[in-house]
Amino acid sequence: MSTWLEILTLLAAIWALAAWRTPLWVWLGCIGLCLIHWGSNHEPSTILLVLAWLLYLPAAFVLLIPGLRQQWISAPLLQRFVRMIPTMSDTEREALEAGTVGWDAELFSGRPDWRRLLDTPPARLSEEEQAFLDGPVEELCSRLDDWKITQQWQDLPEDLWQFIKDQGFFGLVIPKNYGGRGFSAYAHSQVVMKVATRSTAGAVTIMVPNSLGPAELLLHYGTDEQKDHYLPRLAKGEEVPCFALTGPEAGSDAGAMPDTGIVCRGSFDGHDNVLGIRLNWDKRYITLGPIATVLGLAFKLYDPDHLLGRREKLGITVALIPTDTPGIEIGNRHSPMGLAFQNGPNYGKDVFIPVEWIIGGPKRAGQGWRMLMESLAAGRGISLPALSTGAGKLVCRATGAYAAIRKQFKLPIGRFEGVAEALARIAGITYCMDAARSYTAATIDQGEKPAVASAILKYHLTEGMRQVVNDAMDIQGGSAICQGPRNLLGRVYQGLPISITVEGANILTRSLIIFGQGAVRCHPYVHREMRAVAARSVEEFDAAFFSHVGHTVSTAARTLFHGITRSRFIRTPLQGDSARYGRALTGMSAAFALVADCAMLRLGGALKRKESLSARLGDVLSQLYLATTALKCHYDRDYPEDDWPLVQWVCEDALYRAQTRFMEIFDNLPGRLLGALLRATVFPFGTIYCGPSDQLNVQVARCLMEPGEVRDRLTAGIFLPTEG
Repeated sequence: MSTWLEILTLLAAIWALAAWRTPLWVWLGCIGLCLIHWGSNHEPSTILLVLAWLLYLPAAFVLLIPGLRQQWISAPLLQRFVRMIPTMSDTEREALEAGTVGWDAELFSGRPDWRRLLDTPPARLSEEEQAFLDGPVEELCSRLDDWKITQQWQDLPEDLWQFIKDQGFFGLVIPKNYGGRGFSAYAHSQVVMKVATRSTAGAVTIMVPNSLGPAELLLHYGTDEQKDHYLPRLAKGEEVPCFALTGPEAGSDAGAMPDTGIVCRGSFDGHDNVLGIRLNWDKRYITLGPIATVLGLAFKLYDPDHLLGRREKLGITVALIPTDTPGIEIGNRHSPMGLAFQNGPNYGKDVFIPVEWIIGGPKRAGQGWRMLMESLAAGRGISLPALSTGAGKLVCRATGAYAAIRKQFKLPIGRFEGVAEALARIAGITYCMDAARSYTAATIDQGEKPAVASAILKYHLTEGMRQVVNDAMDIQGGSAICQGPRNLLGRVYQGLPISITVEGANILTRSLIIFGQGAVRCHPYVHREMRAVAARSVEEFDAAFFSHVGHTVSTAARTLFHGITRSRFIRTPLQGDSARYGRALTGMSAAFALVADCAMLRLGGALKRKESLSARLGDVLSQLYLATTALKCHYDRDYPEDDWPLVQWVCEDALYRAQTRFMEIFDNLPGRLLGALLRATVFPFGTIYCGPSDQLNVQVARCLMEPGEVRDRLTAGIFLPTEG
């Protein structure tokens, strides 16, 4: 065997061992066989051979015996990691550890199991849920006059407030045994989406009681007494809830919250010596605040006299307080972009409440931040995505029709390639938003609390709404900017900043949450390593660290192979053209896992301060999630051929965006060498994705301009007036 052939064989063997992630003892055994082969067939000098064995045997001995490996390798590394990883605050830790992970973790692993995605039951409505959409929701939409609500009344009319309460719109998520509708997350999403296509103010009014509010918190954490008292009243609309978290000096930074509660004894409701909390707070931007009868409040709780236990600083706590409690003041109503939904500040000065008003009772004191983080999935994963998708579907109908009938130079404007490009973005982004919204709602109905996926939806779907509405405004021109009862886009455009701002401003969500939380929760080993570092456990750290090393080596080998072969040899259960994109997305998943590991290794805890890098890594993960849910949607519909241009557009766009972010990451990693090596591994022959072609844009644009099944499926679930 020639020397070159032996070298190639050795490289192939190394690649196979790495790609198949063989155990450490196999690696060491193969190295030993290579030394034996070298000594038997190449007659090296005795000194070199002895030196090689002297290096190999002690290393193999230490690596294979756990006790020695932990003592000589893992323990020093653990001490280094203790110095590298910054101490997290309680609020940071609770935010990172809140919720669950699912398909997002598969993508982060670099080796996603497509069956996990495809086998998730698709979102479906029950007969009762469909009847509610066809009945009360349809009637509500027909009665909502957004022009009068925003221009004349500055509020929903009283008869619609009563209709919303009587029909149980405030109790969509409350179980039937408490008098609520007991609907699924998907039904909740469908209701909000349909109402949003008629009136933003109406949709927001329904969203809040069913999202991050007292009902959601009571359901998961409330005492039996609290549930029995409040949930029936909330379901019937006898109580109107709001939740107060944001203050003038603290929004997303809960650690800076100045609102306080002091555990003490006082007089309440004619009784003396009541164990309670004296509260002082200042909150603003609270939706439904001006008309709320019951207030969910977040504050920092202190127990200086140790009346609840040994700790003096108990942490962020949430309580449920009737707004007629002495000391509460409701401030002047805000006007959020003139959209007429109820929003305003509230204040509390020396408000005394019993400790039993803490949601979950005294045992939940100090657990408020975790409770809030785990409940954010409703707002981030259901309500805001529904609002955004509703806007996209409305724009598809309205602007698609406009582009077909509005003519310039005796041609429908949709025939011009520039307009077709914008129409294609509108249609493709809307298909993507609807697929991601539906899949994520289905996972919530399966019992998941998707922390990372809900952040992906919050950011990318609200940004998607911004893109499609801006494109629609560009296409429709004067008809979109002149306000009036027949303008379908003006109020949607006006309300764009609201969705961008709430439930975590988009800049924060993109730069800190998606990858910051994903790196901890979705990575196969980082969370285990962090727990081991926090516990100073050498045994746990040893197991997690060496598993992590094996994972990174395996991912690097597979990423290079996928880059050389352009992912042609990856297997997926998808069919037809979908399989091609499934393979490409799997290859990009492996690349993402490698690049994320290298970035974390290079920067350590400093990565969270490199917000632009963190944001770009989050963008790659997000594009993988969005594109794979689009393929899932096509799969669930049994691969309708006429939908394929939409699916193709989403995948081409996502792959191109992910590729662009990768190149930006390589250019901005500290030091040129690491970026260059990663670029050569991920894209060994240069970049390969170009985004949707002009021809594809024209095909997709035609889907909006021509009535048919494709347009009907794309815009399913919106309100279509029957008159006028």
